Amino acid sequence: MSQHNIIGSEAFTRGPSVIIRQYRAGGMRRRRTRTIATFIAGAGAMLAAGLVAFAALYGPALAG
Repeated sequence: MSQHNIIGSEAFTRGPSVIIRQYRAGGMRRRRTRTIATFIAGAGAMLAAGLVAFAALYGPALAG
């Protein structure tokens, strides 16, 4: 009696299974770095917009 380790829809696919022999992690690293840089830039822009709004609302009261 043989044991099979077939999970989910693998049992019903007609094509051959594909084995990835080589995987370069550089693409994911670049994508993650770009995502983090975009998040930091967005947070900085929101902080700057908040400071401008604060100065516009409360600047005259603090100066006078």
